[in-house]
Amino acid sequence: MSASAERDTLCFFVNGKKVTEERADPETTLLYFLRQKLRLTGTKYGCGGGGCGACTVMVSRYRPSNKTIVHYSANACLLPLCQLHGAAITTVEGIGSTKTSIHPVQERIAKAHGSQCGFCTPGMVMSMYALLRNNPHPSLDDITEALAGNLCRCTGYRPIVDGCRTFCQQEVNCCQISGGKDCGGKKEKTDETPLLFNKLDFLPLDPTQELIFPPELILMAETNRPQMLTFHGERMTWVSPVLLEELVQLKTSNPKAPLIMGNTNIGPDIKFKGVVHPLVISSIRVLELFEVTETPNGVWVGAGNTLSDTRVILKKLCSQFPEEKTELFRALIHQLWNLGSKQIRNVATLGGHIMSAYPNSDLNPVLAAGNCSVSAICSDGRREVPLNQDFFVSFGKTILKPEEIVVAVLIPFSRKGEFVRAFRQAPRKESAFATVTTGMRVMFSEGSRVVEDVSIYYGGVCATTASAAKTCAAVIARPWNDETLSHAYDVLMKEFDSLPSKAEFRRCLTLSFLFKFSLEVFQKLSEMSVIEDKVMEKIEPLPREIQLSQQEFQCVSDAQSDHNPVGRPIMHLSAISQATGEAVYCDDLPTIDGELFLALVTSSRAHAKITSVDVSSALRLPGVVDVITAKDIPGKKTRSFDGYDEDVLAQTQVTCIGQIVCAVLADSRTHAKRGASAVKISYEDLPDPIFTVEDAIKQSSYFEPWRKLERGNVTEAFKSVDFVHEGEIRIGGQEHFYMETQSMLVVPVGEESEFKIYVASQWPTLLQMAVAETLAIPSNRVSCHVKRLGGAFGGKVFKTNILACIASVAAWKSNCAVRCVLERGEDMLITGGRHPVLGKYKVGFQKDGRILAADLQIYTNAGNVVDKSIVVAEKMVLHLDNAYNIPNLRGQVATCRTNLPSNTSFRGFGVPQAACVVENMIRDVGLVLQFPADQIQEINMYRGPSLTHYKMEFSPENLLRCWDECKVKSDYHGRCIAVEKFNHQNRWKKRGIAVTPVKYGIGFPEGFMNQAAALVNIYEDGSVLVTHAGTEMGQGVHTKMQQVASQELHVPPSKVYISETCTDTVPNTFPSAASFGTDANGMAVKNACQTLYQRLEPIRLKNPKGTWENWVSEAIMEKISLSATGFYRGADTHMNWEKMEGHPYPYFTFGVSCSEVELDCLTGDYRTVRTDIVVDNGQSLNPSVDIGQIEGAFMQGLGLYTLEELKFSPSGLLYTRGPSQYQIPAVCDMPLSFNVYLLSDSHNPHAIYSSKGIGEPAVFLGSSVFFAIKDAVAAARKEVGLTGCFSLDSPATAERICLACASPFTQKV
Repeated sequence: MSASAERDTLCFFVNGKKVTEERADPETTLLYFLRQKLRLTGTKYGCGGGGCGACTVMVSRYRPSNKTIVHYSANACLLPLCQLHGAAITTVEGIGSTKTSIHPVQERIAKAHGSQCGFCTPGMVMSMYALLRNNPHPSLDDITEALAGNLCRCTGYRPIVDGCRTFCQQEVNCCQISGGKDCGGKKEKTDETPLLFNKLDFLPLDPTQELIFPPELILMAETNRPQMLTFHGERMTWVSPVLLEELVQLKTSNPKAPLIMGNTNIGPDIKFKGVVHPLVISSIRVLELFEVTETPNGVWVGAGNTLSDTRVILKKLCSQFPEEKTELFRALIHQLWNLGSKQIRNVATLGGHIMSAYPNSDLNPVLAAGNCSVSAICSDGRREVPLNQDFFVSFGKTILKPEEIVVAVLIPFSRKGEFVRAFRQAPRKESAFATVTTGMRVMFSEGSRVVEDVSIYYGGVCATTASAAKTCAAVIARPWNDETLSHAYDVLMKEFDSLPSKAEFRRCLTLSFLFKFSLEVFQKLSEMSVIEDKVMEKIEPLPREIQLSQQEFQCVSDAQSDHNPVGRPIMHLSAISQATGEAVYCDDLPTIDGELFLALVTSSRAHAKITSVDVSSALRLPGVVDVITAKDIPGKKTRSFDGYDEDVLAQTQVTCIGQIVCAVLADSRTHAKRGASAVKISYEDLPDPIFTVEDAIKQSSYFEPWRKLERGNVTEAFKSVDFVHEGEIRIGGQEHFYMETQSMLVVPVGEESEFKIYVASQWPTLLQMAVAETLAIPSNRVSCHVKRLGGAFGGKVFKTNILACIASVAAWKSNCAVRCVLERGEDMLITGGRHPVLGKYKVGFQKDGRILAADLQIYTNAGNVVDKSIVVAEKMVLHLDNAYNIPNLRGQVATCRTNLPSNTSFRGFGVPQAACVVENMIRDVGLVLQFPADQIQEINMYRGPSLTHYKMEFSPENLLRCWDECKVKSDYHGRCIAVEKFNHQNRWKKRGIAVTPVKYGIGFPEGFMNQAAALVNIYEDGSVLVTHAGTEMGQGVHTKMQQVASQELHVPPSKVYISETCTDTVPNTFPSAASFGTDANGMAVKNACQTLYQRLEPIRLKNPKGTWENWVSEAIMEKISLSATGFYRGADTHMNWEKMEGHPYPYFTFGVSCSEVELDCLTGDYRTVRTDIVVDNGQSLNPSVDIGQIEGAFMQGLGLYTLEELKFSPSGLLYTRGPSQYQIPAVCDMPLSFNVYLLSDSHNPHAIYSSKGIGEPAVFLGSSVFFAIKDAVAAARKEVGLTGCFSLDSPATAERICLACASPFTQKV
C-alpha cells in the first residue's frame, strides 16, 4: 500500500483530560507518551516487554453494540499509542494524590507496608484498581490473579496481598490446606498483641467516587460514523480499518503487513529484535472479529476476542450447557488461567495466539486435540481450516496464505463419553512461558472402555505444535487399561525420540502428562460405572490458597511516650508518594533543555582483539550527535579494584560479551538506540575462552589471592573418625533484577568544570571520585545526588561507577546534559550478578553424628574482571562454619577468572552460597547415618561461649533461642509426622520439611568502612532537615533515620524531612551495604541531634513550658547554631589473613527458618505450603520495616535456590535477559502461610538503640525451601528403592526436581 500523505488525528483521554495527537507515531508506545510527552512518570519502565507489570495502567472503552463500558488492566509498554483512539486511560496519578486525596488502594498498599523501594507499587496499585472497578468485592483468587503479572523484588508479596485482601468480603479458612489441623495461621489478636496495621483505619471503597468515562467519547462512538484511520511515523505507517471488507482489501494489497491487536507478539519483535514493518494494520475496530455464534456443533468465537474475553465466554457457556458438552471449554479455561498475566490476557487475542504458532503455545495443542477449526477470509472468499498437525508447518508459520485473515475459531461441543484435559509445566507457576503443554482428548463408545477416538497434541517438544499420532493409533480400538497405556508410553517415547528439543525433562513431561490424563479418565469411567476395578485416585493440584499469616514483634514499653516512634511499626517514609506515583526516581527527572541520551555499544565476542570500530553509519543517522570512545576520556581510562584494572571503555581487547566498547549520543533514546545498532565493530577472536569454573580450574585462571582459613588439625582428625564422606553442590548465579534499571543524568553546570550527577547509586562518594578521576578534575567539582533507588541489592555500587564515568565523558565532551538509562536486557547483559559456585567438601564424622573434621573448597565464577570478587570470597570463607562448631575445619575459596560478564556484590555477599554448601554437607551426614537432618544440626551447633574458626568470640545463646522457638512455633516435630503420613498415602505427590539456621556477620571487616556522618539542620519554623550517608533503596533507612531524629530531638516525626543523599552535604561516605546502613548512619544522626538538643538546653530551661517552635525561634535570636554534623567512628573491625584470625564483624544476626513444601513428582512443580521464620534483630527500630526486609530477603533466597536460572550460549552470550526468560518469584511463589517472628528480649550493645542489621541474613533462610524440596525428593526416591546421598544442584528447578525424583517415567528417558 502506498502511504498517503494524509494523516488523521488521534483522540483519547488520560485521567479525564482530552488528548489529541496530530502526529502520532506508530512506533510510540503509551508508556513513552505518558512519561515523555505528558510527564506522567508514575507509570514506570521496568522491562519494556510486558513481563513485570511496573507500567500497568487501566484502559476503558465504550462498546456501542451493548452500550457498556469495559475496564481492564494493560501494560503501557506494549500498548501502541495509535491503538488508543476512543479509549480512556487511567494512570496511578489519575486515581489519587497527596495534593487531593489518595485512593483506598493506594492507602492500603502503603499502610499495610506493601511498598519498599516503591518502583513496582504504581503498577500494583493499578492492577488492583482495575480489578475493583470491575468487582468492588473481589475474592482472594481474584486478587492473586490480578497481581500475578506484577513483579516485586523487595517485599516478598505478603504485605501487598494483606493490604489488598482487606477489600475481600470474607477471608479464607486458615486451616484449609492442613486438613482442619491448626496450620499456624493468624489467630485473633488480643489487646496486648501489636499489629503491623489496623484495617479499621482504612478509607472505605466508594465506587461512586471514581472517574467517569468521558461522555465525549460515548458521544463520539454513538454519533460519528467510524472511519478508517491512518497515522504516519518516521519509519512506519499505521492503518486502522473499520469494515471487514476494508481489512481484507488492505491485507490483499499488503500481504506482508502484520495485523496488530494486542501487540504482544509484534511489539516485542520491534523493540527487542529491531524488526521494522513499513506498514501495520490494526484490526481492533473491525466488529466482525468479535462476534460469538452458537451452532449445533459448537461455538464460533471471534478471533479478535481477547484471551480474557474468551475465558468469560467459555465460562458462560459452561453454565448454559450440560457438563458432557463442555469438556473442551473447561480444558481451555484451565489453560487460560495460567497463560500470561492478566494484563497480557486482557489484550492478546485468540486469533493472534493461534497465528503466532509458537511451539510452546498453551492453547494450540488443546484446540488441535479438540478438533477445532478456524474460519479464514481473503479476497478469494472464506474457508474453514482444521487446526490439526497440518495447520502448523514450522516455527511461527501456519498453512494459511499471507493474505488470509482468521475471522473466527470453532470450538466444538464435546459428546457423551468424550473427555478432554489440558496440562502445562512452566519454569514458574504463573506468568511464564510453558516448557511443555498438552491437549488430550479421548472418546469412548457408550458404556464401554474401548477407545473410539483419541487425539493428543504437545507443545514445547519440537518447532511446532506436535501430534502424537502414532501413540493415538496404538490406543484406538483398544480398552483403556494398564496394558494399553503401558504400550502407549513406549510408543510415545519412540515417537518423539528423533525430534529436536528432546531434552530429558521435556520427554519425561510428555509421559507424565499422559499418565495424569489416564488417571483422570480412569476416574471418570469409574464414576460412570463403566469399569468396576479399583482405580488410582487422580492427582489433585498442588494447594494454592494463601493463608493469613502471623507477624510477631515486641511491644514498646508502656513508659515510652506516644510521640516517640522508635520501636513502632511506622509506615515507610515514602510509601504514600510511591503508591500515588509522586515519588521521584532518577529517570523521572524532567528533561533538561538540550539534553542528550546515551546508548551503549557492547561487545558481541567473549575473547577477542578489537581490529576496528566503524561509527560512520551511526553518525549519518537522524538525531545522532556523537560517538564516545576510550580516546575521548580526558583522565583515567581504567578503574582499579583489588589490584586489577578495568577499562571504562574497551580499548584494544574485549574479554566478555557485554563489555562496553563505545557509546552513542543522540537527541532521543530512540535515535541513540538506532545509532548504537549501526556501529560496526570488527574482531579477531582469541583462543580458548573460559566460561565455566571447570574451564578455569583446567587452565589455572584465577584472580589472586585465594582466601583460606583453618583451625585444628584437619588431616589428623580424618584419621580418627568413624565415617568419611565426600560430596559437592553447584549453586547457580542470580540476577539482581532491581525493578529500576541503572539510571543516571549528568548535568554540566557550565563553569569551572563542575558537574551535577543525579544517579541511582548505593555509594555516591565512590562514584564522585570515579567521575573526577575520569574527567581529570578535583572531586569538589562533582556532586552526586541520590533521591532514592528502585531497588539495588548490591548491584548499584561498582558497575554504576563505570556507567557514570562514560556518561560524564559524554557530558564533558558535548557540554550538554546526558541521560543514560539501561534497557532491562542490556542491564542484565552488562552488570553481572551473584557469583555461581562449585562447592566441594570432605567431611569426617562419628556414629552419633558429631562432625570432627571438614575440608571445604569453593570455586566462584568471578567473570572477566575482579570487581569485588575477592572480598566476596573473603566473606564466604568467614562463614564456612555457619552455625556449626566443627573443631577441625579447613576452608578455601578460589576466585575463577572467566570470559563472562563480571559478577559483583549481591545481597548476602557470598554467604548464601557458602552456607548452602555447608548445609548440604550437614544433610549428607544425616543421609549417610539415616538420621534426621535436625539431629545432625543440633549436635554440631555452637553452644556456650564460643570461638569462630577465625578466633572471634561470640555467644550463640540467641542462635539457639531462635532454633528452639522456630521449632516450637512451626510445630516442627508434629509436622514431620504429618509429612511422613502424607508421603505414605500419596505416591505421586510428596511433602518435605526442613529447618535452616544462619549466623551472619554484620558490617564491614575493613574497619574504616564502618564510619558514617550526618548533617541535621533545624529551620526557623521548627522543621528539621536530615541528611546522612545512607541511600534509600527500599530498606527503610530514611524512615529509621526520621525515627532516630524524632526521638533525639523530642519532636513528632512529621517535623523531620529527609530529601536526598548528596556528596555536597555529607562527604566521604561509604556504601549502603553490609546490613550496616542503619547502624552507622543512625549513630551519626543521633550524634548530630544530641548536639543540637544540647545547644537548645539553656533555652528549654529558661522556658520549660514553651513549644518546640518557641525554642527554635529563641535560639535564632540568641545566635545559637541550629546546624550540626554528626559522626560515628564505627567498630574497629579487622582480619589478618596470614594469621587466619581477627574480629571482622561487630556482631552477628541470627535467624532460623522452617519450610514445608509439597511437590508433584511427575512434573517437578512444587508449592511452599508454609514457612516460619524467627530472627534475632535485637530491639527492632521499626518492626514493619524489619519484617518486610526479612520477608523480601527470604523470597530473594527462595528465587536463588529454587527458581532463578541464568543460561548462557556456548559462546558466552547471556540468553536470559528479561522477565520472560528469567523468572524471579511472583505472588504465586510466596509461602501459602508466611509467618515471621522477631525474637523477644534480645539486646545488642553494638548498634543504635540495641537493634541489629537485618537486610541480608534472611536471604540464606530461603534455602529452607531448597532443603525441604530435597527432603521431598528423597521420599520420592525411596518409592523406587533409592536411598542415601544424591545430587540436587541449586536452583532446584522443576527440571532438576523431576529428574531427581527418578519416577518410572524419568527412568524411561
